[in-house]
Amino acid sequence: MSSKKPKDKESQTSLKEELNKLSTKVVQLQRLLEENDSELTSKRGQVSKLEQVIAAKDGDIAALKQTKAEADEKLKDFGDSLSQAVAGYKALVIEANPRIPAELIGGDTIATIQDSLKRASALVDKVKQGLEAEVMSARVPPGAPVRTPPDLSGLSASEKIRYAIGGN
Repeated sequence: MSSKKPKDKESQTSLKEELNKLSTKVVQLQRLLEENDSELTSKRGQVSKLEQVIAAKDGDIAALKQTKAEADEKLKDFGDSLSQAVAGYKALVIEANPRIPAELIGGDTIATIQDSLKRASALVDKVKQGLEAEVMSARVPPGAPVRTPPDLSGLSASEKIRYAIGGN
């Protein structure tokens, strides 16, 4: 039995060493677990803060969407008002320029209406001038023209005497 004791002692020592090693590893693992737990708690806190930020941003987005919808509605109303104002302006321009056919005045903005008015006015003036020139060229004076005596200023004295006597 004495021979078994040293082996048992050796194996006990070896087991104690292994137990110590395992105990050390358990302690290390417990520290790692504690560190991971504290890190996890920290991360959960960060996640919670980020969730709050996201919720706030979602609220901001909803408010912005509402503001955009209101702005779109106001823009639509403004566009409708502008269209009505431009149509009213066009009617006034047509009414103020009776010599220009309404078909020649067009556009959907004040600037385009003014441009079309200028072009139409120029066209009407050009047609009017053409018609006046045509009328003037075709005009026949009423009655006989007034007789004027011949211009004798270019004749010499002897030619004037011959003319007065009735000679050629």
